Amino acid sequence: MRLPGASVLTASGAAGKSIPPAAVRNGFAGYKCADTELENQDFLIEPAGSLVRAAPKEKKMKRTISLWLGVLALALLPALAQEKPAAVPANTPMGKVHGHVTNPTGAPQTGGAVSFLEITRAASGPGLSPQQADRGTFPVDKNGDYKGEVPAGTYSVVYRSEGMTADKQADRYDNVTIVANQDNVQDIDMSRQEYIDKLPPEEKKQLEELRAKNATAMKANEIIKHLNEDLKTVSQDEKDANEALATAQQQLGPSASKADLQAKEQEIKTAKYTEIESIMTRDTTLKPDASILWAQLGQAQVGLKKWDAAETSFKKALEVDAASKKPNPEIQGLANAGLGEIYARTGKVAEANAAYDAAVKANPTKAAFYLRNETIIFFQSGNADAQVAAADEAIKADPNDAILYYLKGQGLVSKATIDPKTQRIVLPQECQDAYQKYLELSPNGPYAAEVQGILQQAGQKVSTSYKAGKPSKK
Repeated sequence: MRLPGASVLTASGAAGKSIPPAAVRNGFAGYKCADTELENQDFLIEPAGSLVRAAPKEKKMKRTISLWLGVLALALLPALAQEKPAAVPANTPMGKVHGHVTNPTGAPQTGGAVSFLEITRAASGPGLSPQQADRGTFPVDKNGDYKGEVPAGTYSVVYRSEGMTADKQADRYDNVTIVANQDNVQDIDMSRQEYIDKLPPEEKKQLEELRAKNATAMKANEIIKHLNEDLKTVSQDEKDANEALATAQQQLGPSASKADLQAKEQEIKTAKYTEIESIMTRDTTLKPDASILWAQLGQAQVGLKKWDAAETSFKKALEVDAASKKPNPEIQGLANAGLGEIYARTGKVAEANAAYDAAVKANPTKAAFYLRNETIIFFQSGNADAQVAAADEAIKADPNDAILYYLKGQGLVSKATIDPKTQRIVLPQECQDAYQKYLELSPNGPYAAEVQGILQQAGQKVSTSYKAGKPSKK
């Protein structure tokens, strides 16, 4: 019967040693199991996510401002009669123009267009209105900026919001001089006091409400920007923790003892996980409704072996995510798998299995990922029965992953017996099959020599293309 489970690649990141079974450890026919380590790359942490969405209130507010400006223009600024744009004669002196459009709340105004209008007929008598010609209309981009080129001259510069007709204007600046062969700047600032003073009382009240909402949204987005930067730091710290052994080897050199390497590796990991814990503790206070922050905090605490604190953080991540409008299966998988690791490492097998099952159910696209690492975590924890059961499930998800067969064999080899007549190891059939499959998939893999040695001592024919390498020089 399967002991269900799935776990994220271990946050503790400790490379697990091959645990020689009692029969092999005591030595059959002089064979001694190698003291091997699984490669560090087998133990990765799920990368930190990011909080990239703008505050929802700000998005809604921007739409409201655009509509409000369109309505406001009906009462504010009636336009002059306007001629269609005429072709610019050749050799006409031109000036470059650009500027920024600010809406009444003080935020960039996106969309709409800025037009440069030249007076072509003055109001010279009763019943005659002035007339103007459009010498250039330029769209306002998503940042509130516009740019273009118009003939040198004096203009009225008009801003119209999206959908506003040519006989209406949201704002206008008169007597703007454009100098030939220069870069001329003309901003449209609808937050200026002169503009605000012209607003009717009701519109002024609406504006104050919008400004308050905008301030809240801008503050929220500043926090999100800060959190995204922190998550980048966390991702790098997690990468550094995963590569701690290689860093230790580089820092201490080839002559370093195994004990010194392990101590340096742990020192690096502890420093990185401590930094992550500190950053995420602060950030969960700034934005307690961001489940990714709680999940990353839990992973750091697992790396520091703070099991109770990590359990609390992962449960908080699940609670926050479940309460969100759109729960994230990645976060649910990560947090449930984190709980599974905690329980597996603290001997709570039933709880671990339940948490692993929840991870796979929440994010089935990563089933092979979780199940592979469930097997590794039980292997590291010395739980052979759970290790074998997890390996069986992981093999169903990815039958071509050689390491799973090695881990299954390692879990079963402790059940080997000794034939009293021949004094040979008698391996369980499943153990033999698992080891043979490992060699079939990875004939020259990192554990091939160890596996072939066990099979040969058990009197089994190695039916693979494995070839023993040359003895390493010591």
